[in-house]
Amino acid sequence: MNSDKVLDAKGLACPMPIVRTKKAMTELDSGQVLEIHATDKGAKNDLAAWAKSGGHELLSDTEEDGVLRFWIKKG
Repeated sequence: MNSDKVLDAKGLACPMPIVRTKKAMTELDSGQVLEIHATDKGAKNDLAAWAKSGGHELLSDTEEDGVLRFWIKKG
């Protein structure tokens, strides 16, 4: 999946993946896609809830070799 920006949040514990995601989103225009890489298992629920509450769209998420990858489209 194509993304406009990639955020490396690997090795960060809650709430830092959300904090970094929020900051990265401010640098994108509406409709652009942020790809996030995280290793904190809690990020899956946290990012899904954050995207929904912020009016963004979680397009997809995958896990490979312990790395969670998310694609969020800015609302």
